[in-house]
Amino acid sequence: MALNHILRFLLCLLTFKTGFNAEISVFVQTGTSVQLHIQTQELPEFVDLSWKNDKSEIIVRYTNEPKKVRLHSSYKDRVDFNDKTFSVTLKNMQKTDSGLYTARASGETENDIVTYRVSVIDAVEAPVLTVNSNWSSSDSCTVNFTCRAPELMINSSYQNNRCSPQEVTSHEIHTLILDCSEESIICNHSNPVSLKEDRINIKELCINKESGSDNHLIDSSLLGPVVGLAAVCILMLCLSVFLYFKYKKGAQEEVAECSSVYAQVEVEDQTREKTGNDRPITIYSTLGQHQKPAGPPEIDHTVYSVVYKQPNEKPSAISPDDT
Repeated sequence: MALNHILRFLLCLLTFKTGFNAEISVFVQTGTSVQLHIQTQELPEFVDLSWKNDKSEIIVRYTNEPKKVRLHSSYKDRVDFNDKTFSVTLKNMQKTDSGLYTARASGETENDIVTYRVSVIDAVEAPVLTVNSNWSSSDSCTVNFTCRAPELMINSSYQNNRCSPQEVTSHEIHTLILDCSEESIICNHSNPVSLKEDRINIKELCINKESGSDNHLIDSSLLGPVVGLAAVCILMLCLSVFLYFKYKKGAQEEVAECSSVYAQVEVEDQTREKTGNDRPITIYSTLGQHQKPAGPPEIDHTVYSVVYKQPNEKPSAISPDDT
């Protein structure tokens, strides 16, 4: 595609009207140089030869006798003149330098030898190639994409390792071209002075998509076993917690039973005595669980009550001495 632009540029240089005063279009990138040639090997005899612009400024004046070159003050640092070929080179071209440049030979008559229409333009911006959607399987890959540049856009699809080449232009100098190969999608943005491109490796994109699909299938096949394993783990955890609390509760009851303190009853007189009606006296004592103090262990100061058995004394008989 770049070759087509080069050929087009050369045709512009070589195609001009018959005779003198042919107008040739030349495009120059901003900030670069351009060389303007006489375009003829046979010049009429002249006294002086000059290059001037469409502002009537004489950029260069060359005098044949004596051989002398004069430069315009505003171009003094930006012009090179070749006194052998009579060509002129303009440097650091700006957009304000766009216009007509004419070579004129003066002698017995004045002849305009050649005229150039110089257009100073900027380099193009890089295009942007965007994938809108893609789908792939084991034997095919489909990609929908957009090739975009300022004021230009192409929408297309890549299928079965190919896409339809497309081309659009803007203002007859900016061109957006879309092309595909088995490995890449290529988006070119160009004008007569520059060419920039963006490309996507379609093969890599399709391979990645297929790999992603395979991974998704693998993950789906593992989903059932993973869920089952998680359920078993949760069940075992619940059972372990239940057994732990059950064991803990039994241990607490056992400790409570072992820590019971029973009251002791001390009977001073171990001899069983009978009451008047010969019935034994029964003494009951309430048993209770000894409550542990909340603080640190202390020496047991428990005081046990002592129960004495009161003897049943019979009234004594009156002795003869008392009477």
